[in-house]
Amino acid sequence: MKLLSLNLGRARAVEYTDQPEGVTGIDKQPVEGPVRVTAPGPKGVGASGLAGDAVCDTRHHGGDDQAVYAVAREDLDDWERELGRTLPNGVFGENLTTQGLDVSGARIGERWRIGSEVVLEVTCGRIPCRTFQGHVGEKGWVKRFTEQGAPGAYLRVIEPGEIRSGDPIEVVHRPDHDVTVAVQFRAVTTEQALLPRLLAAGEALHPESLAKAEKYVAKYGA
Repeated sequence: MKLLSLNLGRARAVEYTDQPEGVTGIDKQPVEGPVRVTAPGPKGVGASGLAGDAVCDTRHHGGDDQAVYAVAREDLDDWERELGRTLPNGVFGENLTTQGLDVSGARIGERWRIGSEVVLEVTCGRIPCRTFQGHVGEKGWVKRFTEQGAPGAYLRVIEPGEIRSGDPIEVVHRPDHDVTVAVQFRAVTTEQALLPRLLAAGEALHPESLAKAEKYVAKYGA
């Protein structure tokens, strides 16, 4: 398991975002590094956890619980075959393109050590949006991406440090529950009946998903 590509984005103006200033940092490009990784601060205030990476719409992206976004190269390869086009590393707006790691099958609260310093913790899957669809340029992309059910993972920073392309990735902690990123994603998008199941992940879960699960259980029961 390794970090195949480390990707950063710069703010640029586009027509397909509802960000107030009309800019997005979704167009991530590979860099060699090293790049400093730290917790950026609360959502709405903090942006990316990677130095030099732009997160422009902090209403929906960035912050401590969405500090880093990872996508498996294997999932990009699957999409290449389905779409019939080349998808370079970083094209989904991911900071980390991994190899040999089942990102969407990772458990909420799972921890990865990247290189010798950085430890990240899985919090949730990525919800597709209008900006993502515009960037990829595929009709009906939000629906197609959702139906595929392999959203990649957002992570929080547990131990800061520097990472670079090619660093090894080691799973240093795997919780004993069965709440994966894919399960969390389905619960908050197309299968709300799964929401009670998310509670097994506890505080490791992204706070917004945890609140949604608790609200559902309060209303409908477990």
